[in-house]
Amino acid sequence: MRRNRRVKILATLGPASSSEEMIRKLHEAGTDVFRINMSHADHDLMRSLVQRIRKVEADLGRPIGILADLQGPKLRVGKFSDGKVDLELGQTFTLDDNPAPGDKTRVQLPHPEILEAVEVGHRLLIDDGRLQLECTATDKHHIECKVVAGSRISDRKGVSLPDTTLSTGALTDKDRADLDAVLAENVDWVALSFIQRPDDLAEARKIARGRAFLLSKIEKPQAVERLDEIIELSDAIMVARGDLGVELPLEAVPGIQKRITRAARRAGKPVVVATQMLESMISAPVPTRAEVSDVSIAVYEGADAIMLSAESAAGQYPIESVAMMDRIAQRVEKDPLYPGIIFAQRPEPEPTGADAVSLAARQMAETLGVAAIVTYTATGTTGLRTARERPQTPIIALSPVLATARRLSLVWGMHCVVTEDAQDLDDMVDRACRIAVEEGYAKSGERVIVTAGVPLRTPGATNMLRIAYIGSDGLSAV
Repeated sequence: MRRNRRVKILATLGPASSSEEMIRKLHEAGTDVFRINMSHADHDLMRSLVQRIRKVEADLGRPIGILADLQGPKLRVGKFSDGKVDLELGQTFTLDDNPAPGDKTRVQLPHPEILEAVEVGHRLLIDDGRLQLECTATDKHHIECKVVAGSRISDRKGVSLPDTTLSTGALTDKDRADLDAVLAENVDWVALSFIQRPDDLAEARKIARGRAFLLSKIEKPQAVERLDEIIELSDAIMVARGDLGVELPLEAVPGIQKRITRAARRAGKPVVVATQMLESMISAPVPTRAEVSDVSIAVYEGADAIMLSAESAAGQYPIESVAMMDRIAQRVEKDPLYPGIIFAQRPEPEPTGADAVSLAARQMAETLGVAAIVTYTATGTTGLRTARERPQTPIIALSPVLATARRLSLVWGMHCVVTEDAQDLDDMVDRACRIAVEEGYAKSGERVIVTAGVPLRTPGATNMLRIAYIGSDGLSAV
């Protein structure tokens, strides 16, 4: 199944899309990677979803990626005696460690790490920022606040801390149990929520031991401040605009999105743009014009993937949402302005053999007008460096490792094919030509560029580039 676009589509599974039939339809409509949200899926449901995705993958013969999104720490206030209270601007309201039901003056905050970390002047945002408090005094057991915006608070509403860095890590006990469970099912990507610092990846990396790639969700100001360090330690990045828009001024989010996508591309790490991309299609068969523009901007920006959340998980039009996103992406990538915009953002190559070969492959492909760039990649590194160049020539990634092909399904431009490892250089070139023809990217008389590492089966040693002519038998003519 050949996609007619380079940006990938990531769709969340949920009540509206959990059957094998719906998963198949979503994939056929354009989904490249499926997201399982562990905030709403228990281990039994997760296992069932993985099995259904793998069944569809086997039936269609195409590698499909799976991303398990860990919930992360959920910070909430306690309960009120009447379920909710109305507050007044400027009044004093206290968050404390007293488990008694709350009233108009106070409520429990059952998170000692917050009570210990918040300082005078820090903001506390309740219920996605609908209520804004500012700390005026604290003694590690009480946080005395002034109400600066909003007027209502009710049971178990979430707490966001835009100014506070917590001492605890990003993994909760639930996350650790979920991580063990998803790794046992061989998911391809694990998304880490509410990353604050580079150190937050260390525990997950130690547990994963290379069994899955780690994607860091950037959704807190503290993560934005240390963005380059987090990117360096991550396998991919997500622009989680929902929580970013709670903890940062809404008007700052578009600029941060561009900063994150460009920083990730410079590093050669996949970047996903997520949250409310086609939100109105939860209940409507068509999106708003503003949503279409929002999706288009992410594609023009060179994002590796764009994501659907509730639109595909719980909406009334999951298939239509994927199909709409697919059509928007195709139209943008056919825009005559698109290559110039992508080229203007192209980062300088790093002084490595892999980057030198990838740069040369892109330049030669565009100069000679070859049919495809075919790259051999066992670990995915060669594919990632090739995609970093954003060539306008199609990229075919050949790998003998199914897990690698599945992981690369998140990466811009990658058409992944699982194939047996080449026996020697001639076999490698013949195999590249034959697969390029079989997959519909090339035909007899055309040329392809082949990149790989020699000696073969040497991870991270991309050092070979070859131009191959395709003969009448579909194999290399030279």
